[in-house]
Amino acid sequence: MDKVTNEELQVLIGRAVAGDKEALGTVLECVQDLVFNLSLRMLGTFPDAEDASQDILLKIVTHLSTFKGESAFSTWVFRIAVNHLKDYKKHMFAKMPLSFAFYGEDIKNAKIDDVPDLTQNVEQSVLAEELKLSCTNVMLQCLDAEERCIFIMGTMFQVDSRIAGEILDITPETYRQRLSRVRRKVADFLSEYCGEYGSGTCKCAQRVNYAIQNHRIAPDRLDFTAATISTQTMLEVKEAMEEIDGLSQQFSFCKTYQPPKGLKRFIESFLNGEVCAAVTTAVTKA
Repeated sequence: MDKVTNEELQVLIGRAVAGDKEALGTVLECVQDLVFNLSLRMLGTFPDAEDASQDILLKIVTHLSTFKGESAFSTWVFRIAVNHLKDYKKHMFAKMPLSFAFYGEDIKNAKIDDVPDLTQNVEQSVLAEELKLSCTNVMLQCLDAEERCIFIMGTMFQVDSRIAGEILDITPETYRQRLSRVRRKVADFLSEYCGEYGSGTCKCAQRVNYAIQNHRIAPDRLDFTAATISTQTMLEVKEAMEEIDGLSQQFSFCKTYQPPKGLKRFIESFLNGEVCAAVTTAVTKA
């Protein structure tokens, strides 16, 4: 969809709160990219990100009448999404937490040459690209939830420190310090181990079969390489992000994706369902 100006968005929000389902649908379309991409980086997998995005979009709907325009709408959405995702326990890695020590040990000592061909006639180069994109995303699970959130906001969304501080309830200076530390932590790991984004020995093409064997990628489900890179401009959240450490080139893997079609179907189903009618009625009475 075409980019919506802040003024147009304010009008749409007012109409949505008044019960206009078409306006509500447009508001949700405006934020679904932001919500999905934040969820994907926070949780690690497409299925978990889609589930969490649905939860967050419902929270946005039910709390929309509380938005008073005292901050940018994107800041308000970010705060709802961040608070939901930092405490989210239903994703895969909540049950199987990772660490840089574990990741590094696996890279150094995994017996990758002992695994048979499991590619199922899918091109090796395609599977290697899927592994590269999946691995860097899952690597963020080695950070704790707050570190991960700060890294994503500062590196992928390039949120201005004043706005980020407002979202996280910390000072801009504290945010900049924490962002610098966590970016250095990720950059050091990439430099030591990763041969794709650093000077390490790990090469995705050599680990494809090992990754398939360990259910890290699946030839019949290529979520990352099948996804479309988002070309839509995100809602304005960055203003003028300071370059704090000169590491930006190390994080070129931080791409944004268009949400899965299932998320769009969820929005359409919600808007056309009885649940939406009940929710919007409650919102207009709030």
